[in-house]
Amino acid sequence: QVQLVESGGGLVQPGGSLRLSCAASRSIFSIPFITWYRQAPGKERELLGSISTRDGSSNYVDSVKGRFTISTDNAKNTAYLQTNSLKPEDTAIYYCFTMMLVSGVKRDFWGQGTQVTVSS
Repeated sequence: QVQLVESGGGLVQPGGSLRLSCAASRSIFSIPFITWYRQAPGKERELLGSISTRDGSSNYVDSVKGRFTISTDNAKNTAYLQTNSLKPEDTAIYYCFTMMLVSGVKRDFWGQGTQVTVSS
């Protein structure tokens, strides 16, 4: 099993940046991937992008491509979501997620989320 803990959210002005962290309770090499989602008030949870911990490859949805970047720091067992050129519509709770086999059964693991508010 793994625990994921997000941090780094806050209030930022439009055009600003935040780096969100997702700290894992075990070696990040033992986690196949980290995916970032967000959920805005009254909306469904939205997939943002994912990174493979095996080779570092990442992919993003079109709405954040070129503005958001996912990376990992293997020494810190932490994944990051760098968010740039933030817009008011980026306001949401941001979550990291992974899936692992536990005793042969696939299980989902979510962090508790971190609030990002983009406002002047």
